[in-house]
Amino acid sequence: MNQVGYTALLLAVLISAYGVVAPVVAARTGQKEWARSAENACYAFAAATVIASVALLYALLTRDFGNEYVASYTSLELTWFYTISAFWAGNAGSMLLWVALLGIYTAIVVYQNRRKNREILPYVTSVLMTVSLFFSLILTTSHGSNPFAMIPGAPPANGAGLNPMLENPGMVFHPVTTYLGYVGFSIPFAFAMGALITKRLGDQWIRTTRRWTIVAWIFLTIGNIVGAWWAYVTLGWGGYWAWDPVENASFLPWLTGTAFLHSVMIQEKKDMLKVWNIVLIIFTFALTIFGTFLTRSGIISSVHSFGQSSLGPFFLGFLGLILILSLNLLFSRLELLRSRNELDSFLSRESSFLLNNLILVGMAFTILWGVLFPIISEAVTGNKVTVGPPFFDQVMTPIGLVLMFVTGVCPLIAWRRATFANLRKNFMYPAAVGVVTAIALVAFGIGDHIYAVISFSLAAFVVASVALEFGRGALVRRDMAGENIVRALGSLTWRNKRRYGGYIVHVGVVLLLIGVTGSYGFKQEQTQTLTEGQSMTVGSYELTYVSMENYNTSEKSVGRATFNVKENGRDLGLAYPVREYYFKKDQPWTRIDRQSTLGRDVYLMLLDYSPETGQVNMEVNINPLVSWLWIGGIVMVIGGIVAIWPDRRDSLRLAARYERQARLDEI
Repeated sequence: MNQVGYTALLLAVLISAYGVVAPVVAARTGQKEWARSAENACYAFAAATVIASVALLYALLTRDFGNEYVASYTSLELTWFYTISAFWAGNAGSMLLWVALLGIYTAIVVYQNRRKNREILPYVTSVLMTVSLFFSLILTTSHGSNPFAMIPGAPPANGAGLNPMLENPGMVFHPVTTYLGYVGFSIPFAFAMGALITKRLGDQWIRTTRRWTIVAWIFLTIGNIVGAWWAYVTLGWGGYWAWDPVENASFLPWLTGTAFLHSVMIQEKKDMLKVWNIVLIIFTFALTIFGTFLTRSGIISSVHSFGQSSLGPFFLGFLGLILILSLNLLFSRLELLRSRNELDSFLSRESSFLLNNLILVGMAFTILWGVLFPIISEAVTGNKVTVGPPFFDQVMTPIGLVLMFVTGVCPLIAWRRATFANLRKNFMYPAAVGVVTAIALVAFGIGDHIYAVISFSLAAFVVASVALEFGRGALVRRDMAGENIVRALGSLTWRNKRRYGGYIVHVGVVLLLIGVTGSYGFKQEQTQTLTEGQSMTVGSYELTYVSMENYNTSEKSVGRATFNVKENGRDLGLAYPVREYYFKKDQPWTRIDRQSTLGRDVYLMLLDYSPETGQVNMEVNINPLVSWLWIGGIVMVIGGIVAIWPDRRDSLRLAARYERQARLDEI
C-alpha cells in the first residue's frame, strides 16, 4: 500500500500540472474537448489524493512500522481512535490532508459549475490546480514530507507513539476543521482571480462563492474554538488562548474572512467596495498559506508547530508569488473596478459595515505585527524580542469593545441614510438595557473592573438590539400571516436565513466575549503543596487532598490524586487530577480535572507528586463564566449553518436558469 500511495502522489503531480495548463488552453481556444479534459483532470486529481490518503490510513491502522511516518506517530499501545488522528499529527500527513481536501473541494466546484460560470471556470480551476501542484510537489520532492518514506532495513518492533498532548479528542477534530477552513478560502480566492482575468467583475463571483466562504468560516470557527478547548483541557496551564504565534496564525484569516463576509453585502446592495473585497479575499487566502508556513518553518517556538523543517523557504516563496501575481492582476483592473455609488450618509448601515471592516482588519494587522516583529527583530539585530500576552491583551481589549459596540449598532441603523428620529426609536430600548446593566454591575460591586463593566453592558446592548430585530420581524409576520408568535419567529428566520443567521452569529460572539471577560477579569488561582488530609482554599472553594494512587502501564507511570471539592461548605464531589510520565519519550504530562457549571470552572492541575511521601504540588484555578466561551462558539456555528441552509425557492430558480442555459448551449 505504501507503493500505491506514493504512486498516487506522483500521478497527482502530473495531473495537477496538466490541470494548470489545460483549462487555460480551453478558455483561449474555445474547444470543448479541452474543457472536458481539464474538468476530468480535477476529478482525477481528487481521486489520486483520496487513494493516497486511504493508503496512509491503511498503513497506520495495520501498524506498518516499516513506514517511517507510521513508526514516528503510532505504537502498538495506541487506540484506533488516536491512530486515525496520527494521520495529521506530523508534517507529512497533515500536508497530505491539506492537498486531499483541496482536491475534493476542487472536484465539487467543477461539478457545481458544470452548467454555469463557463467563462470564468477554466481560470478558477487553473488557480486551484496551481495551488494543488505546489503542495503535491512538496509531498513528493521535499525531504521529510513524503508520508510513504520507508525505514531502511528491518522495521522496528514498535513505533514511537503519539505525543501525549495529542491524545485528546480535540486533536482529532481541531486540525481537520482548521484545514477545512484554510482550504475552503481557496475557492473564493480562485473565483476572484478568475473574475479579474476574465474582467467579469460584477457580483456574480461573490454570489457563486457565498456559501463556500461561509462554510470555510464555519470550519475555521470550529477549528479555533476546538483548539482553544484542547489547550484548556490538555496543556494544563489554566487558560485557553495564549496569543501563541500559531494560534494567532489561525485567527488572522478568521478576522479577514469575517470582514470579507460583511463587506460583500455592501457590494451586492450598493455595487461598492469591489477593490476592497478582492483585497480582503487575497489576503485571507494568503494568511491561510502564512499559517501553514508558520507551523512548518521552524522560525517560531510553539506547541502547535511541527518543529524544525526545511519547508519554510518554499512556503515563503509561494506566498510571495501569490501576493505579487494577484495584486498585480488587481492593479491592472482598477479602472474596471470603479464603484458606481458612494456612501449616502455616515449614519447608515453601509457605514457601520465599513467601520466593522476597518476594526477587523485593524485587529488582524495588530496581531500580524505582533507575530512578525520578533522574527524581524531577530533577523535585523540578532536579538530575539518576545511579544507576549500583555501586549495583545492591552491592545486588543479596547479594540474588541469597540467591535462589540458596532456589532450592536449594525442591526439598528437603516440602509442608505438613517434619520435621527429613526436612531432614537431604534436605540432607545437596547441602550436602556445596556445602561441598566452597567448600573446593576456597579451596584453588585464590580465597578473596579471597568473593562468588565463595559464588556457586560455592551453584551446586554447587543443582545437587546438583536432581540429587538427578531421581535419586530416576528410581530409583523404574526399580523400578516396570522401565525402565533413562536411560529412567526421560526418562519421569519427560515425565510430570511442569511440575515437572521447572521444575527444568531452575533449573539454567539457576545456569549463568547462574556466567557472571555469573566475568565480573564475574575480568575482566581493558587498553588500549594499538600499532604494527605490537608486542604487548600481558593476563593469560596475548599479542596481537600484525600489520597494518591500510583500505577504503571507498558508506556507510562501514572499518579492519580483524589480531591474532595466544596463550595461554601457544600459538597461538590470528587476530582481526579493526573500526572503521567512517558518512558519512551522521557516526558512528563499533566492531565487536569475540572468541575464545570455555567457560572464557573474549578480547574485542578497536579504539577508534581512524590510517590514516597505522598505529597502533591497542586495549582487550582477558579475560572468564572468560561463555559460561555464554548456555548458562544456553538451558537456562532449554528448561526452560520442557518445562513447557508439551502432554500427550495433558490433551488427552483437555479434549476430554471440551468435549463435555459442548456437550451442556449444547444442552439
